[in-house]
Amino acid sequence: MGTLITLGLLFAQLSVLAFGGGNTILPEMQRQVVQVQGWMSAQEFSALYALAQAAPGPNMMVVPLIGWHVAGWSGLLVSALAKFGPSSLLTGVVLGLWRRFRDRPWRKLVQAGLVPMTVGLVAASAILIAESTTTGWITGAITAASALGMLRTKLHPLWLLGGGAVLGAVGLGLS
Repeated sequence: MGTLITLGLLFAQLSVLAFGGGNTILPEMQRQVVQVQGWMSAQEFSALYALAQAAPGPNMMVVPLIGWHVAGWSGLLVSALAKFGPSSLLTGVVLGLWRRFRDRPWRKLVQAGLVPMTVGLVAASAILIAESTTTGWITGAITAASALGMLRTKLHPLWLLGGGAVLGAVGLGLS
């Protein structure tokens, strides 16, 4: 199967699985891109993810970056359309049904079940990225400090990102 077809099928499948946001599919995306397809290393995946998160725009900008890394501009286009097209259509249909059945008692039960599932998937994504970027005790400490900073303070994430960048720039992240 051609690379563009594989990219399209992969991201179309992930598109409809991205329940609760794009970050919920990050572990499976990383597994497919790194382990199954072998298109890049875990470190390269994490670097693309970090670049996508630092840029303004949707949190799934990593998808077009992966497509570009794998197959250039055509890969960028195919992966973006495959990731954002099916989920956008599905969201439109489900939103119409969600509004139509807004007074049904089962709706609150469905919502109550989806919230913890989404939290678990996002936590799994965070662990995956932390594992692939933590290369020593210093980067582990930076990761832990960033996580604690997010959990315990009201600091804007860009301050933590900037702090990590400064530490890396002065060589503390090299061990």
